[in-house]
Amino acid sequence: MEEASYVPHHKKKIAFLFSAMRHFAENLREDGWTVDHVRLDDDGNSGSFTGELKRAINRHSPDRILVTEPGEWRVRQDMETWADETGLPVDILEDDRFLCPHEEFRDWAEGRKALRMEYFYREMRRKTGLLMEDGEPAGGKWNYDAENRKPAKASLFMPQPHRVQTDPITEEVLALVAERFADSFGDLEPFWFAVTREQAEAARAHFISEALPDFGDYQDAMLAGEKFLYHSLLSFYINAGLLDPLETCRMAETAWKAGDAPLNAVEGFIRQIIGWREYVRGIYWRKMPDYLDLNFFDADRPLPEFYWTGETEMACLRDAITQTKEEAYAHHIQRLMLTGNFALLAGIDPKAVHEWYLAVYADAYEWVELPNTLGMSQYADGGLLGTKPYAAGGNYINKMSDYCDGCRYDVKQKTGPDACPFNSLYWDFVSRNADKLRTNPRMARVYSTWDRMKDDRQAEYLETAAKFLTSLDVE
Repeated sequence: MEEASYVPHHKKKIAFLFSAMRHFAENLREDGWTVDHVRLDDDGNSGSFTGELKRAINRHSPDRILVTEPGEWRVRQDMETWADETGLPVDILEDDRFLCPHEEFRDWAEGRKALRMEYFYREMRRKTGLLMEDGEPAGGKWNYDAENRKPAKASLFMPQPHRVQTDPITEEVLALVAERFADSFGDLEPFWFAVTREQAEAARAHFISEALPDFGDYQDAMLAGEKFLYHSLLSFYINAGLLDPLETCRMAETAWKAGDAPLNAVEGFIRQIIGWREYVRGIYWRKMPDYLDLNFFDADRPLPEFYWTGETEMACLRDAITQTKEEAYAHHIQRLMLTGNFALLAGIDPKAVHEWYLAVYADAYEWVELPNTLGMSQYADGGLLGTKPYAAGGNYINKMSDYCDGCRYDVKQKTGPDACPFNSLYWDFVSRNADKLRTNPRMARVYSTWDRMKDDRQAEYLETAAKFLTSLDVE
């Protein structure tokens, strides 16, 4: 219960993990293992890892404790107390769901002034041999991001993700979650996630055949009412351990070699897994526990209530948050350039933003979510992960989506009560953080534009932003 409630996790996230655990326990029993599986609603359940460990010791009288390293720092700290609390030796084994062990990441990071993901990614390509030809990157380039920024159109064929019918085990879990977590965030049903390895493998095969060919071109696109576009949704299953990351990448590479998917799509997909996923985990374990409290901009505004309700007149945020409530999912550009960008511009407390992301997405665990939120999205680490803040006005959203067409605000208006809030908030962000960002070479053009504005124009932007933020504070 402690793990299910330390943040208000999405109901679907809780149901997914509980059902996957129960199915895994049954699979182990079928394979001949003796399994002692304590369920949330079992009599006597203490509600914590340490409490359940002590009860298991009383049942089994073991000579030692073997455990896989957890993904989160706070759980690792608990585990390191177990030897003293139980009087037994504790072996914390490496988590083999990753390709880069902690020591390897430390060796790569040691002595570097900047820990740029791109250079780490190249090392991972060399290590795995993925998309490599005679020691060089396939196609002559390491990164095809420049080809992966096309806006999507509603007329495109959008493949739907693989959906799984619930079985009696999952139905039992859904009833449990509905009763125990009635006040938690999000919709519980319809529930369609894969909860076994076989089901997750079917979801992977479906993505590779149906969506991977167009994933690259449209991975940064957003469309109102289109929740998934060409995204894989495989992070649910990779992060939970139902799919092997390297095997998944090799299958995508095989699709490219067979001519079934273009290089820009396959490279972009593989980069997310062996590049970004491994990199943020390395950053997390290298920088915790201090990383959690970083706040480069000293942002302190509370998280707006509409992050939990979706009730806002901004069409883009309403769509992304409503989708998150329904599916425990939004793709990476919705997270970065809508909910994340707004929080950055509005000066929302980055720890509050972190706790929201951790709670609402089914693929969110602190090791992956915290660096993505505090570092990449909120720039709270002052540039450890990113060379500049991912801040943008309404023009970016209008370019990469069709949200603005149905919005009560006018993206073409820069100031005033009917102007897109992103427009004034962007320049307010630039102005109030000038002392921290003006010397950033990647922000030079932005500050040059700001400095050339007439005083009355600057004042209009700041006044519009101030009025909007005041309304936000009293919503």
